[in-house]
Amino acid sequence: MEDWVAELERGRFDAAWDLFLDRYRRLIFAAIRHYAQDYDDVMDVFARACEALRADELRRLRSWVDQPEHRARFSTWLVTVVRHLTVDWFRHRDGRRRLSASAEGLPPLRRRIFQLVFLDQRSHIEAYELIHTREAPALTFREFLTELRTTYHAVSTKRRGQILRDLAPTSEAVENLPADPAGPSVTGAAEQSQLMGRALGMLAPDDRLIVELYVLEELPAETVATVLGLANAKAVYNRAYRALAVVREQLERAGVRREDL
Repeated sequence: MEDWVAELERGRFDAAWDLFLDRYRRLIFAAIRHYAQDYDDVMDVFARACEALRADELRRLRSWVDQPEHRARFSTWLVTVVRHLTVDWFRHRDGRRRLSASAEGLPPLRRRIFQLVFLDQRSHIEAYELIHTREAPALTFREFLTELRTTYHAVSTKRRGQILRDLAPTSEAVENLPADPAGPSVTGAAEQSQLMGRALGMLAPDDRLIVELYVLEELPAETVATVLGLANAKAVYNRAYRALAVVREQLERAGVRREDL
């Protein structure tokens, strides 16, 4: 048992907080710096994260400690909580108007995709159906996929790129859409996205977070190792490859081949 947990269980919240912060300060900063590079932003988000974690006599920390079983390590749980707090901080600070500035310079169709997916948080399928039925009846789904990928890539290169990606629907990633523009129908794409989500859901929380950080978000293995407290980059490689093998197996059982994705 970690020392801060022991103090927490004794009801000594101030002592528990001091020990917790001393132990996990670097991890919290590492998770925040994935999204924010500006020093003032980092410090503001850190203050907000600390405020949220300390609120109501460390309610969030107690919720993890009180779980009868822990499927994920505490560090994994903490990184996830800090990521959500960071994204919420940017959403609250920037609001729709400032986030919308990231779409400046995009052609009209891509600006509309940006609004529906990143700001309104519509699913990819919903975005296509709205655009197709209301504004561009001649737009085919394969053309929409091309524009969608281009929109993701365009906003990801901007200053708030990672924040914007996390404002998109959490159940989908552009990587899960069909690679072949002549491929599946809207229904097929939706089913594949759902299958991918279920396959990732089969992973242990630690392994899923490794896949998200190393494979989907393309963080360096060394950074992922530092954030999650793993021994080295090799440990990240090994865990990621084993996790991806599980995902592939689940997809193959569902009848989805690699070339279908």
